[in-house]
Amino acid sequence: MEKFAKLGLSKELLKAIEEAKFKEPSEIQEKAIPVSLQGKDIIGGSATGSGKTLAFGAAIIQGVEKGKGVQALTLTPTRELAEQVAESLERFSAYKDISVSAVYGGVGFEPQIERIKYSEIIVGTPGRILDHLGKRTLILNKVKFLVLDEADRMLDMGFIDDVREIIEQCPTHRQTMLFSATISPDIAHLAGKYLKNPVEIAVESYVDASLLEQVYYDVDQDKKFSLLVHLLKSEKGGLVMVFCNTRHNTDFVARNLQRYDIDAMAIHGGLSQNKRTHVLEKFHSSKVYVLVCTDVAARGLDIKGVSHVYNYDSPKTSKEYIHRIGRTARAGKEGKAITIIGQRDYENFRKVMQDPDLSIKQEEAPEVDEIRVDFRRFDSRGRRDERRGFGIHRGYNRQRGSYGGQRHSGDNGGFSQGRGQFGRRRFGNRGRGFGRR
Repeated sequence: MEKFAKLGLSKELLKAIEEAKFKEPSEIQEKAIPVSLQGKDIIGGSATGSGKTLAFGAAIIQGVEKGKGVQALTLTPTRELAEQVAESLERFSAYKDISVSAVYGGVGFEPQIERIKYSEIIVGTPGRILDHLGKRTLILNKVKFLVLDEADRMLDMGFIDDVREIIEQCPTHRQTMLFSATISPDIAHLAGKYLKNPVEIAVESYVDASLLEQVYYDVDQDKKFSLLVHLLKSEKGGLVMVFCNTRHNTDFVARNLQRYDIDAMAIHGGLSQNKRTHVLEKFHSSKVYVLVCTDVAARGLDIKGVSHVYNYDSPKTSKEYIHRIGRTARAGKEGKAITIIGQRDYENFRKVMQDPDLSIKQEEAPEVDEIRVDFRRFDSRGRRDERRGFGIHRGYNRQRGSYGGQRHSGDNGGFSQGRGQFGRRRFGNRGRGFGRR
């Protein structure tokens, strides 16, 4: 605790930090807390899990006063991150008589209105914050602290106009702190417009590259799921995150992993807030050890003990790839990032491989048996669409709307003989730079 004490923190905050069992400050905390306590604006380059909540929260907790309205606002890209940040701020403010409220969509409006009335700190998503501002149930004229958390993701998700509108309703005389895993030209432009003489703070990646093994397998499109099942059953480790690019694929992978006795659950933006919370609670408690997710749903979740990250769908850029693999190899522990690519992934994965800082080696895929999967969709009430059936996991034929393999039930999306349009051509044979030859 001696190192925390040297940062200028109050006794109350130090006591809360000690109870949270923090041993010493992380790099972003050590660099940002003294600056924030001086009241300076900050641009912080720091990823999820690096300890940035305390980095910006220290100044807020020590600076707000009980009973003087909303004095601090933190904007986050997702509901889960809003909840997580609010819980952390509540924990750190345990010995100061102030209130923190999380404000996000997907839940009732009225309970939030009541909590806002008695809160000094608000953590929320841009859309729901704008809703409250429009209804005048949230007033920002007393805000002294404004935090843009995971700013790059908010811009990626199209929140730039919402963020600007919210900032415009805050007092010009305030302290603004912006944190982002990457500082793109758009982030720099936003900072240039709304931050005053900001101090730029950059930290090393929270992922220890020396402890992170990165591999990829190049397989036939129809063997991707079979290989995933084989690897999950043979790789021994802790918690696992499997990334997909779409909600449909997320549901498809999670549902079929369950069919093969793998404890998996899906999380994506199409689920209700109660369902998302339930899934995360089971994963945090290790009652489920495979979390199948989209990038949007997973961004901002600080989950301890993830030993393996799988890319079932290749990310579209190296930046997305880095965000995904950053879930493992943390806090001195080893981790492994595995990408399974088929023909449909080649274009995306080529962009990932162009990053000279990444070291991803190809491994020969083991021989696996092709397994039957359930391609049926579900309606909004969770009922099966019986027009789709089961089949061998083979290439999808877009023109015919069918999967290769033996025909089963279905006049719409049934299964037909043949391999679908994806065939067996290897990426390397197309002259694009990597893959089997």
